[in-house]
Amino acid sequence: MDLEFLQSMDIQILVGVAVAALAIVVGAVYLFASTKSKGCLDPENFKEFKLVKRQQLSHNVAKFTFELPTPTSALGLPIGQHISCRGKDSQGEEVIKPYTPTTLDSDVGYFELVIKMYPQGRMSHHFRELRVGDYLAVKGPKGRFRYQPGEVRAFGMIAGGSGITPMFQVARAILENPKDTTNVHLIYANVTYEDILLKEELDSLAAKYPGRFKVYYVLNQPPEVWDGGVGFVSKEMIQTHCPAPAPDIRVLRCGPPPMNKAMTGHLDALGYSPDMQFQF
Repeated sequence: MDLEFLQSMDIQILVGVAVAALAIVVGAVYLFASTKSKGCLDPENFKEFKLVKRQQLSHNVAKFTFELPTPTSALGLPIGQHISCRGKDSQGEEVIKPYTPTTLDSDVGYFELVIKMYPQGRMSHHFRELRVGDYLAVKGPKGRFRYQPGEVRAFGMIAGGSGITPMFQVARAILENPKDTTNVHLIYANVTYEDILLKEELDSLAAKYPGRFKVYYVLNQPPEVWDGGVGFVSKEMIQTHCPAPAPDIRVLRCGPPPMNKAMTGHLDALGYSPDMQFQF
């Protein structure tokens, strides 16, 4: 009986050791997987992603949807950062240009780029020629912007043209995070009404988060019936539609170089210190 008891104890110990060893292996695999770089991007090397949908939004703007490796894959792009896209211009020369996806890591299985294609744009040519089934070479993440939920009370945002894409990405991430109470005030400038990118999405955010997200559109050539701003973004518009200078606010800007320069002058004159400003 003693021998059988000891053999039984030995078997139980062996089983226990095997279970513990398996648990350690499984835990190690999980730890390795969870500590691996999250997402599909590589900051050093270009990776190719397949175009699965192309939606023309206007005569020179399209939304491109790219497939990620699995339906649950995330791109792995921190809030407010961008990717570098590689293509060929009309002469066959390589060109690399930064773009900000309009999707977040909560949008799994794919990412989207809203691209305005300019007649003489070198990368615009590549996107014009891109067809469903083609691949786009992408590298990232890139960018200086860092954000932790709640680090400021409010963001002011001043965007021009396609400079809306990083603003939209940041605003969406803030508003869709139930733990983030930051308010967002956006001034978005364009030449004509048709030039406004992501208007439906921006208006949807304003309707869904009325107390936290405000958008003020400015047009240089407005239609006859128009209740937004007219001309260029002025100091008075910034005073009215952006949070006043304070240690717990920040104003982000992204637009054509002349606009960025003018906005820097306005913000400096209104008392926004360099620490309160960030340019994408």
